[in-house]
Amino acid sequence: MAPTYGVAPSNNDNDHTSPESAAESSALLGGGRDTSMKRVSKPDGNATLASSISNLTNTIIGSGMLTFPLAMAAAGIIPGMITCIFSGCCAAFGLHLLSLCARQTSHRRSSFFAVAQLTFPRAAVFFDLAIATKCFGVSISYLIIIKGLAPNVVASLYHDLSTKEPPAWTTSGRIWIALFMIILAPLGFLRQLNSLRHTSYVSLFSVAYLVVIVIRCYFWPLKDMPEPGEIHLIHFTPSFVSTFPIQVFAFTCAQNLFPIFNEVQNNSQKRMNLVVTSSIGTAALTYEVIAIFGYLTFGSKVGANIIAMYPSTSLFVAVGQLAILILVLFSYPLQVHPCRNCLDKVFHFGSSTPKVMASGDEDVEDVDHASSEMSTLKHTLLSLVIIASTFTIAYLVDDLQMVLSFVGSTGSTTISFILPGLFYWKLTRNDPRVKVKNWAALALAVYGVCVFIFCLGFNIYQVTHPSTGGPAH
Repeated sequence: MAPTYGVAPSNNDNDHTSPESAAESSALLGGGRDTSMKRVSKPDGNATLASSISNLTNTIIGSGMLTFPLAMAAAGIIPGMITCIFSGCCAAFGLHLLSLCARQTSHRRSSFFAVAQLTFPRAAVFFDLAIATKCFGVSISYLIIIKGLAPNVVASLYHDLSTKEPPAWTTSGRIWIALFMIILAPLGFLRQLNSLRHTSYVSLFSVAYLVVIVIRCYFWPLKDMPEPGEIHLIHFTPSFVSTFPIQVFAFTCAQNLFPIFNEVQNNSQKRMNLVVTSSIGTAALTYEVIAIFGYLTFGSKVGANIIAMYPSTSLFVAVGQLAILILVLFSYPLQVHPCRNCLDKVFHFGSSTPKVMASGDEDVEDVDHASSEMSTLKHTLLSLVIIASTFTIAYLVDDLQMVLSFVGSTGSTTISFILPGLFYWKLTRNDPRVKVKNWAALALAVYGVCVFIFCLGFNIYQVTHPSTGGPAH
C-alpha cells in the first residue's frame, strides 16, 4: 500500500516539542486526518535520559577503539583528529535525521521498517535484512574476541597472583565462551534495551579504565615498555586507506536509535538531540584520547590492538584486559536486540498487507505489522536462533575478520549514512521550509554511497592481495 502523507504530528503528552521542532515535524508530514477511528491507550516510555545515553554510548564504543592509535599513526596526529571528528559529526547528523523521521511513525513503535514504509515501502524488508545481517555479524565478532581474550586474561592474572600454572581448561577459548553464554543468553532474551542499563554502566566503566591505562602509561611508562617509533603531526602513509574505515564504522549505532526513541521518557526532539550529541561526543572524546596517547606512547610501532602493546606481566594491564573483556561481553546483547526486531519484520513481510501508519495514527487499534508487539513465542524462537547461531559460529571459527569487514563496510554504511539521508530527503523533498537540511541529508546519503563503494572495493582488494590486509572494525 502506498504511504499516507496526509497526517498531522502526534499530540502525545510525552512529546513536548519546541515550536521549531513542531514546524519541522509539520514539514515532514502535513495536513489533517480523520479522527473518527477507534483509539486505544498509548504506552509511555520508562527509560531515563541517563540510561538512554549510556546504552547508545555503549552501542557506539566497541572493539574499534583499540585500533584508533594505529589509524592516527597512518596519517599523523592532526589528520587523525580531524577525520575522527568528521566521522563523528556525520554519524550524529544521521542519528538526528533518523530521530526526526521516527516522529512520523506510530506512537513509540518506530523502526527502520516503519520509516521505510513511509518512504520506500517496497524496499523496507531489504533494509531490515541489512541491519539484521550487520548486527548478527558484529555479535559473532564479540564472541570471537571473548574466545581469544579470556585465556590471556587468566594467564596474566595467574602470572601476577600465583606461582602455579593455570589449569589447562582455562586456556581454552571455546570453554570460556560456553561458560559466558550462561550470562549472555538471558540478557539476549530481554525485550527492552532499558533493561540493560546496568550492564551498559559496567561497560562504560571498562572503557574509562582503558583510557586511564593509555594516559598513565604515557606519563609513567611501565617496565619492559618498548621504545616508541617516529611521531608525526602530519604524515600520510598508504595504510591510511585501510585505517580510515575504522574511524567511519567506530561510530555505528543507528540500529539502536529507534528502540531508544521508543523507550525514553519524554522523547521530545530536544531530548533526543541531547541523547545523540552526548553519546557521539563521549565516544569521540574517548577515541581521541586513546588515539593520541596511544600513538604518542608507541609512535609508528603501534599495533592494531593497543591493549596488547602493553606488557602482559603487569597486573594493572591485566585488569585492563579484563575490562575490555567485560566491554565486549555486555555489548553482545545490544546487538541481539535489534537483530531480533529486524528479523521479525523480515519474516512477517508478505504474510499480510501492511497498513502504513504515520504519527497521527499511532492511537489506531489496527496498527501495521511493523509496529505490532512481538508475541512471546516468536520472541523466544528468534532469540534462541540468534543466540545459538552466533555461539555455534564463534565456537567453530577463529577468524572472521574479512567476513565482518564486508558486513561492516556494507551494513554499517547503509544504516548510518545512506538510509538516514534518503529517508529524510524523501519525506521533505517538496517542502521549502527545510530545504537546506534536505540537501544536507541527500549529501549524507551520497557520502555514504561513496564510502560504501570505497570500503567494499578495498575489502575486495584485500582478498585478492592478502599481504596488504589491515584491521577491520
